[in-house]
Amino acid sequence: MALQRMVLQIGMGTDIRGGDYTKAAIRALRDALWHNALSVADAAGLPVDAMRVEVRIGVPRPDEVDKAAVLAVLPHGTGTVDVVEGGLEILNDTGTNKTVIANAAAMVRLDL
Repeated sequence: MALQRMVLQIGMGTDIRGGDYTKAAIRALRDALWHNALSVADAAGLPVDAMRVEVRIGVPRPDEVDKAAVLAVLPHGTGTVDVVEGGLEILNDTGTNKTVIANAAAMVRLDL
């Protein structure tokens, strides 16, 4: 058997005033996941924890994201988190604070 991609979910998350890259990343993944009720594992006769989820997060400063905190968002299955450069960072008018925008992609795979 081989892992096959069954679902691609995408989302966006922000931290409006705190400049927290992890918070924006978590919100992006939640946005991707919380708009769906996946039944692909059930349809394949597998338990929901058989899902393997590959998470890719895009933020301006990838090294400032706590990958374990992002991974903890997954309600089922096991996963990995890859953080890459992307998203947006917008400074306020005085340059003393910033808004961070993160993008997330979650690819759900099953061993079929």
